[in-house]
Amino acid sequence: MKLRIEDNSLRLRLSEDEVHHFATTGRVASVVPLGLTTTENLTYALERAETEEFRVTYGAGAITVKVPAALATHWTTTDQNGFSATLMMAEDQPLKILIEKDLDCRH
Repeated sequence: MKLRIEDNSLRLRLSEDEVHHFATTGRVASVVPLGLTTTENLTYALERAETEEFRVTYGAGAITVKVPAALATHWTTTDQNGFSATLMMAEDQPLKILIEKDLDCRH
């Protein structure tokens, strides 16, 4: 899974295998080591949530994007390439979230 952070936006791109894993388990995550110990990592994840709203959580070296279950199911079972949302964060700062299938990537 690829993570792109730019200005006030997060973009996650999932390979075909990751989309299938997400559809099956409701969660897909990647870990980037950022230090010399195993606790110095950045984990980023996409989770299916039983809510009707997008959420982003951050803490303890982890960014988690939570998407409504109905939208997640539709996305993983159709040819829909992506979906997005804009969340209002602290001090009315917008955060744009974009989730996409990266089906042509074969590395």
